[in-house]
Amino acid sequence: MLISDVMAAPVAAPKPFRQPPNPVLRLQNIHKYYDMGEIRVHALRGVTLQVAAGEFVVVMGSSGSGKSTLMNIIGCLDRPSSGQYRLRGRDISQLDSCQVAGIRSRELGFVFQNYNLVARRSALENVALPTLYTKLGRRDGLNRAAEGLALVGLADRAHHYPSQMSGGQQQRVAIARALVNQPSILLADEPTGSLDSGTSLEIMGLFRNLNTRGLTIVMVTHETWIAQFGSRIVVFRDGQIQKDEKRAI
Repeated sequence: MLISDVMAAPVAAPKPFRQPPNPVLRLQNIHKYYDMGEIRVHALRGVTLQVAAGEFVVVMGSSGSGKSTLMNIIGCLDRPSSGQYRLRGRDISQLDSCQVAGIRSRELGFVFQNYNLVARRSALENVALPTLYTKLGRRDGLNRAAEGLALVGLADRAHHYPSQMSGGQQQRVAIARALVNQPSILLADEPTGSLDSGTSLEIMGLFRNLNTRGLTIVMVTHETWIAQFGSRIVVFRDGQIQKDEKRAI
């Protein structure tokens, strides 16, 4: 399978993802410091960035450039030292930890390089796990998990365990889990880092299809060819945005 084949592949048109008002997120003059003993690390240096609904933003940069720190702040896993971060219009810095946790659960889906699946739970149970922290009942949670597995092409693997699935299948389960609470934004940190090139291509085809349906995606990668799937590429260097360009896909 070639990149061009995936980029040109027809996309099904099931129910679209919800699209919040533009922009979905806005960062204004974000600084982040880390104190490491007597050394203060200035990880982000006045970053201003906004992402509109339906964009597929790829963040690139060398190790230590600030891209992972940015993702932690966008994902409400960390707070900026100064500056303002608004997610769907809400100023995250004004919220307490419980409110932030609620927003993280409802609005954000996370996909990581390591699949982080629970070995003793089936694919269906793994996907349903985030629904345990919502008001959905068990049956509704499992039904939604089954829909998620069908969405990523794994309806027939619902009762398989991680050890019975390939790396690509496990990552698809992780993607379904990230989507089960119907987030506004999907955050992906090196989602193909543990996969071979052929499987990576399949996963990126899946991301592209999800984005075509309206899902907003922000992804970190160090692979230039992976970045080709994005509609916008943001390059970090020394804690600052060096380049921000849109591209046709």
